[in-house]
Amino acid sequence: MKPLKLSFVVVALLLFSCSSDDNNNPPTESPQLIIKLKFNPNQARLNNLGQPSTIPSSNAAQSPTVRQMSANYIEFAPSATTLLGEGEIIFSGDETTAGGGNAINFQNAMFAGNNETFLTIPLSEVANGNYEWVRVSLAYQEGDINFKATDGNSYTGTLASFVGYNTYITSFDLNGSAIEVNANRLQGFWAFEALGFTAQGQAPAGATTVPNPLFNSSPIPQGSCVVTGQFENGLTITGNETQDVVVTLSFSINDSFEWTEVNFDGQYEPGAGEQVVDMGLRGLIPLVGN
Repeated sequence: MKPLKLSFVVVALLLFSCSSDDNNNPPTESPQLIIKLKFNPNQARLNNLGQPSTIPSSNAAQSPTVRQMSANYIEFAPSATTLLGEGEIIFSGDETTAGGGNAINFQNAMFAGNNETFLTIPLSEVANGNYEWVRVSLAYQEGDINFKATDGNSYTGTLASFVGYNTYITSFDLNGSAIEVNANRLQGFWAFEALGFTAQGQAPAGATTVPNPLFNSSPIPQGSCVVTGQFENGLTITGNETQDVVVTLSFSINDSFEWTEVNFDGQYEPGAGEQVVDMGLRGLIPLVGN
């Protein structure tokens, strides 16, 4: 009987030792693909063809302070001839027909601010390959702009821009003010809050700039707001990664808020009848690394 008791003690000690080792050394998590957002007022200001763009003499513009943004679609493309939807789709947001036609479901949208993480997925879910381009279908951006009121003073207001192809909105909070919609809204719908007052409007169809340097080889549908950008040295996924891969989507907000001038003083004056003509982002540079 004594040897049995001794064996029992040894086994118990071994089990205790294994349990302790497991607790002190938890299993290593699989590497992740991390997508971050960045809003850069100093990045090149591009037009729809991805070429440098100037402001018409009849207009003026400013670089807003973007607080948060939402995307509805992210795709890695292997080459310049990869058509939209034929690359590696790493994210597709929730959509709904609650408002009639198919639309982005704003109530289930994901948001991120400057230098914040928008998306994290296991690298194992991304197909191995070499990617040269990234496409991002933007849905929403919110930030602060400066304006001149009818009293002659300058103030700061908050602008919400719905730049997605079509968005179903029930309601949303804009700087403490509740905006009720309960309907679909096409690209270019906006809401503005300042000094406790709100206003809503709709930019003309096709007025939102959507830079696509691959316009000739890989066009995008009108009104889709799919911004395209090229990796400087490409992005390679081998399937053997042991560390997270971080991709920062750097968007140009260089004079991205543009309006027609009435007083030609370079200040946005909605009370004078100056109209918003563009709220689109002005370029995309995907950056690999922290």
